Amino acid sequence: MAAAQPKHFSFYSIGLSYRKADAETRGQFSLSEEGIHNLLLEAKGEGIPSLAVISTCNRTELYGFAQHPFQLIRLLCEHSHGTVEEFQKIAYIHKNEDACNHLYTVGTGLDSQILGDFEIIGQLKMAFKRSKKLGLINAYMERLMNCVIQASKRIKTETELSSGATSVSFASAQYILENFPAGGPAKKILLFGTGKIGRNTCENLVKHTENKQITLINRTKDKAERIAGRFDLIVKDYAQLEEEIAQSDIIIVATGAQKPTVSKQIIHTNKPLLIMDLSIPKNVDDNVTELDNVQLIHLDELSKVTHKTLENRENFIPQAQSIISEVHADFKQWMVSRQFAPTMQALKTKLSTLKDAEIKNSRTKFSDFNHEQADVLADRIIQKIAGHFANHLRNEEESTEEAISLLNKVFKLEELSSYES
Repeated sequence: MAAAQPKHFSFYSIGLSYRKADAETRGQFSLSEEGIHNLLLEAKGEGIPSLAVISTCNRTELYGFAQHPFQLIRLLCEHSHGTVEEFQKIAYIHKNEDACNHLYTVGTGLDSQILGDFEIIGQLKMAFKRSKKLGLINAYMERLMNCVIQASKRIKTETELSSGATSVSFASAQYILENFPAGGPAKKILLFGTGKIGRNTCENLVKHTENKQITLINRTKDKAERIAGRFDLIVKDYAQLEEEIAQSDIIIVATGAQKPTVSKQIIHTNKPLLIMDLSIPKNVDDNVTELDNVQLIHLDELSKVTHKTLENRENFIPQAQSIISEVHADFKQWMVSRQFAPTMQALKTKLSTLKDAEIKNSRTKFSDFNHEQADVLADRIIQKIAGHFANHLRNEEESTEEAISLLNKVFKLEELSSYES
């Protein structure tokens, strides 16, 4: 096992989300795959022991150990287009236990823009997997993430918090259903961008709208063709984008680009056109609203779509929180054991050394001294003493670290730290 981390490292969660940052601001702080990779490499070079980064349409967050949260804030701002000044206005910083609780609420969908969104746990898994490949996940964060995954699974199976379809992908299909009800003429839909959001949106459109007039366009055509093959849809070349826009009633944009990919300059139609932008940063230029026939809906507006399934989920929040508390209690028990296990081992070693010295001394003082019986008896006493100390540490309501420090001082044991890598 690697050396213990110094005491002055704390576990932090820093970032921003839809709660205080609008789509444009979130776009400023969003990170590309390359940006995340470069951020992690720099963090590792600076001696940050453990760090994971997530950047989605709703949030950008860093989870990791640092001596001060500004280390993480600086990394985020250096690798995004955000500034420290802007971060201070709309962001949040959670430390230690609060940071753990935040990770649970994010990973279980309790903090999602659409309550119960089950896509976020997959994104967190990918974030931790990426960091682990770089050797940037310590035992604490790995165990914590496993607990978050466990809580997420239990909430999905034991409650109805994530019942039915969820996420912005679902909300886009729901919005179309509410505004273009079945029975009328089928609307021609163009889906531009077939990344993860695009794929999920496509699946929701086919499942909930039963509309087969859906055309897919992606810069890399073979990606679109793979998805189209699953649902028997049409694929067009990227070069045909303007032509397809002119023929469409609804355009869903989910290209994942860092700059707008759709603007008024490529719209050549006078008929009513609904454009739905599911991207962060925005992939549709606001100038499209200068066209009288265009209605632009961004994902923040889609997330406000009300539906009975979504409304009913709020009833299951207490049950979900109870599951989180139960799972996290096990994590804290593991942490306590992890903290005092080395100290208990050191205590047993110290007592064993004292025992050996006393037995050696007693052999010369007592002619009928039974070495074997004395050894067995002393070992039992050592086990009982250690057991009492262990129970005290497990049940210590004040500070386990203070109790460990006292043991170290009394028995002159080796100084140990709180977190191990």
